[in-house]
Parts: sequence; structure tokens; C-alpha cells
Amino acid sequence: MGMRIGDILTDAALARPDGVAITLGDRALTFAEMDRRTDATARALASVGVGHRDVVAWWSSTSLRAVDGFFACARLGAPVAPLNPQLPEGELRPILDYLAPRLLVADVAHAAAAGRVAGQLDVPLAVTGLADEPGEDPEALEAARAVVAAGAVDLDAGTDDAMTTPTGSGAAQVGPPGGPDDGEPHVIYLTSGTTGRPKGVVVSHRASWLRSSAGGGSFTVPWRGRQGLVTCFPLFHYAGWHYVMEAWQNRVADHLVRRASAEEMVAVVERWRPTAMYCIPAVWERVLAAEHDGADLTSIRCADVGTSPTSTDLLSRIRRRLPQSALRVMYGSTEAGHTTTLADWDVDDHPGSVGQAAPPSVVRVDDTGEVLVWGATLMDGYLHLPDQTAEALADGWYHTGDLGRMDDDGFLTITGRRRDVIRTGGETVAPPQVEAALRDHPTVAEVAVVGLPDDAFGEVVCAVLVVLDGQRPPTVEELRAHVAGRLPSPAQPRRVAVVDALPHTDATGQVQRALVRAMLLVDTATDG
Repeated sequence: MGMRIGDILTDAALARPDGVAITLGDRALTFAEMDRRTDATARALASVGVGHRDVVAWWSSTSLRAVDGFFACARLGAPVAPLNPQLPEGELRPILDYLAPRLLVADVAHAAAAGRVAGQLDVPLAVTGLADEPGEDPEALEAARAVVAAGAVDLDAGTDDAMTTPTGSGAAQVGPPGGPDDGEPHVIYLTSGTTGRPKGVVVSHRASWLRSSAGGGSFTVPWRGRQGLVTCFPLFHYAGWHYVMEAWQNRVADHLVRRASAEEMVAVVERWRPTAMYCIPAVWERVLAAEHDGADLTSIRCADVGTSPTSTDLLSRIRRRLPQSALRVMYGSTEAGHTTTLADWDVDDHPGSVGQAAPPSVVRVDDTGEVLVWGATLMDGYLHLPDQTAEALADGWYHTGDLGRMDDDGFLTITGRRRDVIRTGGETVAPPQVEAALRDHPTVAEVAVVGLPDDAFGEVVCAVLVVLDGQRPPTVEELRAHVAGRLPSPAQPRRVAVVDALPHTDATGQVQRALVRAMLLVDTATDG
């Protein structure tokens, strides 16, 4: 038996057919139901010409049909490329040119735009969700039906009976004989692309299986009950799909959210009583702010955080709010999967660390300070980009672009990004270190630190601030005084700029420093 992603669902449906597999809002589907739906979707895709190794681009918001499609493509051996639902129509064409998909699938909300672009490129289009997802906008439904009338395929037509009729696992009925080889491509994740065209991260069945396996996934603390987990990630991001696969490897439910708002995150916890929850720091801040509403989070036993730098203050507040939970910090990437874990019992002794390498990953820091990762969970490479692949996977190690330090016990601390490093007056400054020192200034709501050109220093540290409502922006002198004693002089800001908002990535909420810097190079920063 190979490590094929379609088999994760097959096995869960055999072991726990009546167990809840997935929820969204008040809707819940069992593993047996998901197995039948996935089988029906795989046959529908095959009927419109999708075959072994054909790329399927899937453009939709978070939905239960998207989950069907993800696993249906796995059973067909057809790599699926989930697209960001916030993608502007003008950016869809170059992405489809890059992916060269055999089929573009769009949900109701994206059908009209998909129809226009697919028609220009002569890419076959299928529409899904016309009958399956409640609450669609009437105008969007009308537009989607018009797209189908103009020649697009209604992927759901004729599948209703197949979705409710027991047929057994679809793995033996669709796709290549015996199923795809587990070394073949399973998914193509598009990076967020802060500048330029996104890169397609190609991940094999085997790598995805190992990333999410019961022994190699994130949730190594034994499950309490069968309530499952909730995460904040949408279903175009690697982490969103990772947690669906990991939950199902553990044969428990994954609870999806349409938006990572405090209201929806709290509502799903109170409705489904999940055992585990993973949030990026920005979402944890929202959840913790809901405390005054009497939110009941007592079911949570695994409270996990990561992706963005996490302050010790936030960890302390999570622990106070959820004293019944094991608290852990995660570090990883789309290219390498889950890489390190800071276990609950190590949090206090290793402040600022992201923990030790999570098997099967091997982690080291090279002579330049860059974090490198090796192991069976690495990506195959970047789609159609051999030069970037060779650079990223030089000598078999994934070069993360993160800078870090590792202590004698193997605990890793991330100190910055190689491309974000500021070189000022012969000194090297890591923006996250400066941001952490500025974040507790009483007038600062949010901060990003970038380097700006300077004749005397080469670059200087610029603090880009979002100021709290009604507060006066701090001066450079005030900011330098605030961090004096915590940061060396070269790392202290020499310029300050005030903006209404900072740009963030859609999925993880990370500040896009490259965009901030580009904006400042056009505008005029306030000199200190």
C-alpha cells in the first residue's frame, strides 16, 4: 500500500464511517458521505476529460465542494492547484498561462470572471456549487447559470444520486490502475507572491502523506475524544489543506471557517466543541479579545500558534485564557511542511524559540545564518521553474530564506528573513527584532520595519507605523528612546513613516514588507 492522499479518506471511511469528517457552519458530513461525494466528483471530473497527471485549477471560496474536489483529484492522480479566492480577475490569466490546466473549476462566486478568462485562453471550464452550497448571492447564481448556458460544464449535474448512494471507495473505480504512484505530484500550491508572479510549489502524494501522518503531523499530543480541530486557514493555503489531511489521518473532524473573524472562530468552537485549534498570532488576538463576550473555549486541549513571529506576551495570554490546553508554537513552510515544534513544557524555558525539529524533518543553520531543512516532506520543486528549484533545493536541502540561530539542544529561533535583512553602516539588522521592541509603544497599533536607501549608511532602519486612533505619531527620537537598552544603536529607527494600514498576505496575515518598502520608495518618509 502506498502513501496516497485519496487513501486517507478511504481508510477513515472504513474505520469510522459514521464519524463526522468535516463541518462548515451548521453543515456536517461523515467520512462515509465524504467518500461517496469524492467518488462522485472524481467520476464527474473524469467524464469531462480530466485524467492521470492532468492539472486541475480550482478557484473557489472555502466550501465542502472544494474538499470533494481536492480528494477527487487525488484519486484521479490529477494534481490540483487551489487558487486564492481573493485573486483579482486580471491576475487569473497569467496564473492559468503558468499552470496550463486541463480544467478550471470555479464556484458560483467566481464563475462569471472564470468564464471570461477561460474563454480568452480556451481553457475548459466547469462550475460547481450551483445546488450544493446554500446562501449564494442571487445575482452570482444567475451569472453562474449563464456561464453554464454558454458552454461551461455544470460539474454537479447528475452527481446528486451518486453522492448519496453507497458505492464503496472510489479509489478502485477512477484514476490510473491501482491508483497513482505516491511519488507523483499531488498538489500545486501557489505561493503568496508578494512581488512578481507566484511560484507553484509541487508536492507529491508521499510528501503530503508524511507531513500529515498520525506520527509526523503537528498534533502529537493524544487526541481527547473525537471532536476534531479548527484552524483559521482558507482552502487555497497549504496549511488549510494540511489540517484537513491531518485530521483525517487521525480520523477526526476538521471544522472549517469561511472567515477567521473572532465571531466565527468562537462560534465553531462553541458549536462543535473541537479539541484542537491552530491560529496565527493575529487571529489569536481576535479570539482573546472576544473574552468579554463570555466565549466558551473550554473544549480546546491543544492551543497552537505559528506562521508569524509570536511574542511571549501573546503566549502568556493564551495560556491564561485556556489554562486547560497544551500550548505549542509551530514553524514550517509550503515548501517543507511542518518543520519544528516548541512543546508546551519547553515554552517557558525557551522564549522566542520555534522549538526543535519535528520528525521526519532535519533542520540546521548554515554558516550564513540561513535555516535549512532536509527530509522526505520536501517539495518536488517549483513548477516549470528549474533555476529557482535548483537554488531553493541546493545540495538536497531546502533553503528557507529565514535567518536563525540554534542552541546546543537543537532549539531554533528565527531572527529574520534573508531578503528582509537591513544592512546599515556595516551592521546587519533583522526587522522582526526591531518590530518586537517597537510593538509595545503605547501609541502603536501595528508596525513594520524596512530598510531604506541612505547615502551615509547604505540603508537605514525605517519604522512604518499604524497609530492608535486619537494618538499623536511618535517621533524618531521618541522611538529610539523607547527601544534604548533593548536594541543596539544601528537597529534603532532613523526614520519613521505613518500609514493608515499595512498590507498583509491573505492567508496568514503576514505583513508584506516588500510592498511596504516599495510604497515608501514612491512616497516620502518622515526623516529623523
